[in-house]
Amino acid sequence: MAGDRRTLLFAHEEPDSILVARIGLCYDLWTVIRYIDTHIHLDYLDAPQAQLDEARDVGVGAWVVPGTSCERWPELMATTARHEGVYAAPGVHPQAAGRCSATDLEELHRLLQHPRVVALGEVGLDRLVECPWQVQEELFVQMIRLARAADKPLLIHARRSTARVLELLRQEGADQVGGIFHAFSGSLETAREVIALNFAIGVGGVVTFAAARRLPQVVRQVPPAALVLETDAPDLAPEPHRGQPNRPVYLKLVAEQVAALRGWSRQETARITTANACRILKLPADNVPD
Repeated sequence: MAGDRRTLLFAHEEPDSILVARIGLCYDLWTVIRYIDTHIHLDYLDAPQAQLDEARDVGVGAWVVPGTSCERWPELMATTARHEGVYAAPGVHPQAAGRCSATDLEELHRLLQHPRVVALGEVGLDRLVECPWQVQEELFVQMIRLARAADKPLLIHARRSTARVLELLRQEGADQVGGIFHAFSGSLETAREVIALNFAIGVGGVVTFAAARRLPQVVRQVPPAALVLETDAPDLAPEPHRGQPNRPVYLKLVAEQVAALRGWSRQETARITTANACRILKLPADNVPD
């Protein structure tokens, strides 16, 4: 099965029309919704239902909410249950790695069986948090192994640590489950390494920043099958809202910038990135609302 998923994930040289035609997991999902936000901290937003309704009005129809710490998994799962079109990705952010016990890992293994759980995240390494580096690495390896055991993709957090993250992903065979590199801002060369490991590029608000150079180049040049959209709300708001709390509705601004960089229409951008997110996360078409 892993081999089949790798074949589908990145057909590097195919034109967009052929690429979309080949993707079967989403069927005609892009006629039901236009955008999927693959990384949003909905459990941290004020008035989340109102904000989701606002996003639906501009064509966002599904959201993936990553975990940040073991303590917040109950709220994460409750948030998922309360809102239509919302999926969970429980995991442990590097800043909380020191607070994860063996009992917590057993609970995570159980949560990964839940039908609304589509990935494990956000997990990885971060050189700017206080948690000791060895503790981060040890937990990250455990998270990769859990994801492989549950056959769930990974949502990766890598801040000033991409080389080591990639090394551990290779070492642990993470290409067998793949996933998404959240908030990617690296070089084209690094993006190609990420894609070679069966991971997609999570494109968020940074792509709209005037000073951004590397991410726009990546968006222009990687295969269409490697791109998904995200907000990371309430963080990393796109222009012209930079520095303010991010909102789910701002995914439209990210999508518009991706469309401009690729020379795609908005509908093409939605069709391609939605198909990619569905394929990677194995989102069931019958569970995504109109």
